[in-house]
Amino acid sequence: MNRRDLLGLIAALAVCFGAAAVGSQFMPGAWYAGLEKPPWTPPGAVFGPVWTVLYAMMAVAAWLVWKRRAVTAVGPALVLFVIQLALNAAWSWLFFGLERPDLALIDIAVLWAVILATTALFWRVRPLAGWLLLPYLAWVSFAAALNWQIWRLN
Repeated sequence: MNRRDLLGLIAALAVCFGAAAVGSQFMPGAWYAGLEKPPWTPPGAVFGPVWTVLYAMMAVAAWLVWKRRAVTAVGPALVLFVIQLALNAAWSWLFFGLERPDLALIDIAVLWAVILATTALFWRVRPLAGWLLLPYLAWVSFAAALNWQIWRLN
C-alpha cells in the first residue's frame, strides 16, 4: 500500500469514527431505562462492539470506493456515504438527545434507504465495498424494528 492509499484509509477511518463520536454524545440514560422495550432488545453492552466493527467496515468500504476514483466516477457514491453518516449521527441526537423515538423512526427510515442506495452504488464501483455495507444495512434494519417497537410501546 502506498502512502496516498494509507492516508486515504486513515481519512476514511477518521470520518467514520468522527460520526460515531458525534452520535456517542447522546447516550441512553434514565429516560431510556424507563421505557418499555420488546423482549428481544439486546443488552446495552452489545451496541459498542457491534458499532465499532460496523464503522470500521464502513470506512474500509468507502476507502475501497475512493481508491477507484481514477477509473470511475465515485463522487455520487461518496456523497451518499457522507449523507448516511450524518443521518446515522442524527438518529442518536433525535432518539436519546431529544428523547423523540418518533422523529428517530423517520430518520432511521430515511437512513435505511440511503444506506441501501449507497450499497448499490458501492457495489457498482467495487463489489467488495458493497458486501462490506451489508452487515450495516442488516443492523440498521434491526435497529429500525427496535425503534418502531419502542415507539409503539411507549
